[in-house]
Amino acid sequence: MLVKGADWFVEGSSGIAMKFKIPQLVIGLTIVAMGTSAPEAAVSVTAALKGNAAITVGNIVGSNIINILIILGTSALITPLAIAKSTVRIEIPFMIAVTLMLLGFGYNGTISLWEGITLLVAFAVYLGYLFVLAKEGKNKNEENIKEISVFKALIGTAVGLFLIVYGSDVTVDAATKIAQGLGLSERFIGLTIVALGTSLPELFTSVSAARKGNADIAIGNIVGSNIFNILLVIGISASIVPVPFVPGFRFDTIISLVAAVLILLCTIKDRKLKRWVGALMLLTYAAYFFFIW
Repeated sequence: MLVKGADWFVEGSSGIAMKFKIPQLVIGLTIVAMGTSAPEAAVSVTAALKGNAAITVGNIVGSNIINILIILGTSALITPLAIAKSTVRIEIPFMIAVTLMLLGFGYNGTISLWEGITLLVAFAVYLGYLFVLAKEGKNKNEENIKEISVFKALIGTAVGLFLIVYGSDVTVDAATKIAQGLGLSERFIGLTIVALGTSLPELFTSVSAARKGNADIAIGNIVGSNIFNILLVIGISASIVPVPFVPGFRFDTIISLVAAVLILLCTIKDRKLKRWVGALMLLTYAAYFFFIW
């Protein structure tokens, strides 16, 4: 479900981008990013509604770390990824800024209602920026997109999204049962297994996009997903109930921040995520995993 769903989702969203003259970067930062973040949103908002709001931060921060270090690392290892100028100059710095915002809001131990509303306002500003980008941008990668009808593109996107979301849900449940059977702690499960499970759509979508030569979707998917996770998912959750931010999450959020800065530093010169950077990202995650283990 995950593999086939990701293929259909990337082809469908790329087809929509070409048909409606929308830049692939915008598709990656919005439709693909929000769609593949659906598992994180579902898990985090449901946790807040059920009074288990502490799960919200662990799931989101863990997913954001995995999104950068494992998913972009794996994608770059498969093929070097060219990055749009606006991604290096605007979207990645904005992702760093919202991660700092999360760290600042949670430093006193709780993300409050007003801080949640502030995150939602920042998300509205981000959507406004994407709207401007969509009006001004031009699609530079049309040669890599298969010519398909609008109906087929929409069906492919919808069916692909359903398959990756449902497939990740099944995987999360199964992986959690295995982890519990092995006697692993809930914090460890939340930061790694559940976070990885809810990040599987991003993994398969970005790797599939990288293999098809749609680098803007591969990069935009991850950057957009991380921004979406913090601003919208935690914003909504904190608007429902104050979200606990335990001291251990400070370290995890700093790792997420370091991962975001690593992308910026490694791409700011020639706007390309090279294979050695992908390998470095995977090694960094291995060190982080070993530390929390």
